[in-house]
Amino acid sequence: MPRKVNYSTGYGYDDDDYYNYDDDDYYNYEDDGHDYAEETEVVSKAKVKRETSKLGVWRCPICTFDNEESMSACDICGVLRNPLVKGSRDSSTKEPFKFDTPSLDDMVSGGIHSSRVGSKATSNKILQSNASSGKDEMMTGAKAELIAGGSSIPIAKFGPNEIKQSASSQNSSKQGLSKSMKNLSVSSKSQSTEKGSIHDNVEDKLSQLNLAVVGHVDSGKSTLSGRLLHMLGHISRKDMHKNEKEAKQLGKGSFAYAWALDESAEERERGITMNVAVAFFNTKNYHVVLLDSPGHRDFVPNMISGATQADAAILVVDASMGAFEAGIDASGGQTREHALLIKSFGVDQIIVAVNKMDSVQYSKERFDAIKKQLGTFLRTCKFKDSSIVWIPISAMENQNLFTGPSDALFLSWFQGPSLVDAIDSLQPLVRDYSKPLLMPICDIVKSQSQGHVSVCGKLETGSLQTGFKVLVMPTREIATVRSLERNLQVCRSAKAGDNVTVNLQGIDGNRVMAGGVLCDIDYPVPVTNHLELKVVTLDISTPVLVGSQLEFHVHHAKVAAKVVKLLSLLDPKTGKETKKSPRCLLSKQNAIIEVALQLPVCVDEYANCKSLGRVSFRVLGRTIALGLVTKVLEQM
Repeated sequence: MPRKVNYSTGYGYDDDDYYNYDDDDYYNYEDDGHDYAEETEVVSKAKVKRETSKLGVWRCPICTFDNEESMSACDICGVLRNPLVKGSRDSSTKEPFKFDTPSLDDMVSGGIHSSRVGSKATSNKILQSNASSGKDEMMTGAKAELIAGGSSIPIAKFGPNEIKQSASSQNSSKQGLSKSMKNLSVSSKSQSTEKGSIHDNVEDKLSQLNLAVVGHVDSGKSTLSGRLLHMLGHISRKDMHKNEKEAKQLGKGSFAYAWALDESAEERERGITMNVAVAFFNTKNYHVVLLDSPGHRDFVPNMISGATQADAAILVVDASMGAFEAGIDASGGQTREHALLIKSFGVDQIIVAVNKMDSVQYSKERFDAIKKQLGTFLRTCKFKDSSIVWIPISAMENQNLFTGPSDALFLSWFQGPSLVDAIDSLQPLVRDYSKPLLMPICDIVKSQSQGHVSVCGKLETGSLQTGFKVLVMPTREIATVRSLERNLQVCRSAKAGDNVTVNLQGIDGNRVMAGGVLCDIDYPVPVTNHLELKVVTLDISTPVLVGSQLEFHVHHAKVAAKVVKLLSLLDPKTGKETKKSPRCLLSKQNAIIEVALQLPVCVDEYANCKSLGRVSFRVLGRTIALGLVTKVLEQM
């Protein structure tokens, strides 16, 4: 975009000096055969005189746009500037052109590439340092070779006259310079290849970990996520300052870190997370995909969508007096409901982050009491003690997040791992690459202008590459993978466990829907509206009867359902049948039931595909039962 230049008198010239030339000289010619070349030279000198009178500005001779002094080419048409004196009116001063600054071509040939994985500022600094040092070494070798050949490198200088250099020096150094540049090109290519291979090896060593952040509303989930991203350099100082300023203007100064993920106006106005926010960062062992889930009870369906993609979870608990008790309360506490949901969707490893420890003066007694009460409940959810990590933290005070605690009172009783160390200690999951492609669709983005549609989700099994033909269920449409994005970076292939955005072509956008599935053409997933399920009821006040209307959730699909049959009750310990055709289901009972769905969904038996076989039931904003698909019945 053209830069705006200030023409005020602050540049140090007067109006009289601006047109400081003699009119007689300007129009000094005669009609009787006077040569116009002399006149043109006089006019050119007058223009140069006027041009140099503007300090800090030079005018393009082609488009007459006034450019800043620091620019070597016109910002509008790209024409190289006339040689002018830099910073002085003395035209005798000449400044040499600097060859030591790497150009864009040099940086590309040196293998420099951008990445969103680490700190942007740090990566740019390291890459520029590597490019500069590598170029200096190569240029030094070229110069030494030329000197050995008895010639010197010509130095170009900018001045009011044309660029001057010795013709003899040019001819003598031409052969040596071309030879040295050839060597430099070969060296650049080899360095580029080496850097690329090292980068690929580093990426391959990092396993992907999909980490869901869950917990009761106002427990500090978004603040914790934003604080981690800020410490790891993924939030710039400019954006952080902007968030702090806007949060203070709305009287919500403590929400500055949370706004790094809660970007919508409604989320910021209400002060709660409404949708699952996705962010990325690296630890020593993992490339972490952070899924910041909403904690308000009205947005539990969105939380379920995030939990179905998770490999592990951080359960954030508010240590404040009364806040923890509200979250663990059986009537409406989201700490309890979130713990049940993430376990039902296959999450076995959990980090319990006891947040806001500063509000209780880093009390060890308070931490132990929370650990005892919540630990008992997590064991009833079938979490093993060996798979639970307890971490006391303070996100706002930056205590025990990336490094150990710095507060003396906190440090006096806790010497355990930090939160990032606890993430690194999680065990990697075993991915199933041998099975056919399967990717539940979390979200879709339609592009009417380009004629294609993009779908987002996590690859549960198999792999995917650009150019592949895929089957879109439940519409049974065939589409072609136009391109892939893994963690916001373009890639050519993806494998099980990766969160990807798949750009499809050859299919109408109305034939793709959230809650559908991308699968292999030869192995379509089952689609039905009639299922047999094994369920366990939670703490419910209203019994489940034949004909009860429920909300049915499976991966990213949500449809209305009706209980068709209550087949049998099961013993919770042995799983054996204890009663056939019960009249109703009460709290904490195991049973086999049949349900009919309002619309057909992509679903499969749990024994065949775990990600398509886990379900949950909700009524009036509460989760009342969790289940597994035992049989896929014919459509009704």
